Parts: sequence; structure tokens; C-alpha cells
Amino acid sequence: MVRDAGIVGAILAGGASTRMGRDKALVPVAGRPMVEWVAEALAPVCAEVIVVGRAEPVAGLRAVPDPGLPHRGPLSGLVAAFQASGGRPVLLVATDQPWVRTTTLRHLAERVGDLAAVPVVDGVRQTTCAAYPAALSDLAADELDGDGSIQTVLDVAAFDPVTDREWRAWGEDGRSFFGADDPEAIEEGLRRWGPPGQPPM
Repeated sequence: MVRDAGIVGAILAGGASTRMGRDKALVPVAGRPMVEWVAEALAPVCAEVIVVGRAEPVAGLRAVPDPGLPHRGPLSGLVAAFQASGGRPVLLVATDQPWVRTTTLRHLAERVGDLAAVPVVDGVRQTTCAAYPAALSDLAADELDGDGSIQTVLDVAAFDPVTDREWRAWGEDGRSFFGADDPEAIEEGLRRWGPPGQPPM
């Protein structure tokens, strides 16, 4: 069981939400805050689910502030998650990905080992829906100190790319990687897939 492996689910919720115009974590999608949809998808896979980039709990989840200055991007949240994980791997998802699927997260959690398991969509690494081994924690912290990003971490470290052929074999249709970072994107997600939590057609 993945739960016994002790992977930590970390929801990135530290951004400024400038496109949304309000706190993205609490924006409702199909009647529920986005962060709740993400937490629900992570819960069956993870030993613990936390929110990173926050000083106060959100939706009943333990909050872990970003290290240093706020709003420094997803890498800051990953470093915070590593610091809170007690040496466990981290399954990272952005709060604005409410259509993320538990099945996809389970496959990523099972796949992470010495290397990060990172889906690739049209040549783009999906760094905010990926599993990262604790062995990357020092490199991630160094890259953060150097104003890097998760992408620059993966430029330096070897990682396990999950190709579209592989993630489609999981029944994934791309919804897990869809970012609803503004109201128009939420409407697009609802039009394409309906409410979060629905199985692919």
C-alpha cells in the first residue's frame, strides 16, 4: 500500500492568486473549495496531506509556511514540504488543479523511487502534479537559494519522465494536469469534464 510507504501529499497554496483575483484555494468549483477537491484526491494515497505556503490551516489541513520570502513559486512550496516530511517523499499538487485524479496520483506515488516521477505533456514537465524523492531536498533548497525553480532542479537532477502513452494507460485524459488559475479556466474545466471527482468517459 502506498499509504504505508509514508508519502506526504503537499498542496501548493502559497501563490498571490493575481489571475483569480481572490484566494484560489477557497474558490468554489461545483460547490466546494478547490483545495478540498485536491485534498480528497490525495487522501487515499498519502499518509498525510498538508498545505504549503500558508501560515494558517486551510480546510482543516496542517499548514506549512514557505521558507524565507513568500510567493517565491512552487519550488518554495516543495522545499517547505520536504522540511515538513521527515525524510519521506512528497507528492506535490497545485491547489488550482481540482480535477486531479486519485488514480493518477497513486501511480505517481508508486513510481517514485530514487528519481522524481514527473508527467510530461506535449514536451512540458508537469512539475505541480509529480512525486519527488526526499533525496532531492538538498538540491531543491540550493536551487531556491539561487532563485531557481522546480524546472531548474529537474535540469540538474535525473528524473523519471512519465510519457503521454504511459499516463494515458492509467486512464488519465489530461484533466489531472489542468490548472484552473482564473474564472474562465474553471468554466473550461467544467465544460470539458464536469465536476471534479468524475471518472473519465
